[in-house]
Amino acid sequence: MKPWKPSKEEILAAAGRTVPDVIARDLRVLFCGINPGLYSGATGCHFARPGNRFWPALYAGGFTDRQLSPFEERELLKSGYGITNVVRRATAAASELSNEELIKGGRELRKKVLRYRPRFLAILGVTVYRTAFNNPLAKLGLQEETIGETNIWVLPNPSGLNAHYQPKDLARLFRELREAV
Repeated sequence: MKPWKPSKEEILAAAGRTVPDVIARDLRVLFCGINPGLYSGATGCHFARPGNRFWPALYAGGFTDRQLSPFEERELLKSGYGITNVVRRATAAASELSNEELIKGGRELRKKVLRYRPRFLAILGVTVYRTAFNNPLAKLGLQEETIGETNIWVLPNPSGLNAHYQPKDLARLFRELREAV
């Protein structure tokens, strides 16, 4: 898929769209976002909004040899990585999702993980993990809970709106996961 910049109208029209998973069986890590934003819904690529820090953090954490663009997301499969979301529908903000949607998405994610059997599931957002997996005291890092034989690792949400974590912090936390893998 070639890079392109969607118009404001195309972005607004993306509400409710889905973005296909980048997934295969037996991945080393399946990265899991909260849900696609409207920019991702418009482009059909995960973490596509300029300013999202997923792709720089992935590179800085040592998962890729160079910083990939969202339009190269399928390249991740060659290295044993994939991408999915807790909730499939695109919204302007994750705050538009109800707790019920997140809990339902958590159930569906468990089924997907049992089917595809990644070694690690990396959930990008501690708050979404707490809600979707009914674990209100969860912290970043490796969780005690597993899904089958899949380890769960929680990372910060890489959205540019998450000012709690600067790029160097994201790089360090992503690197900790890579070293565990």
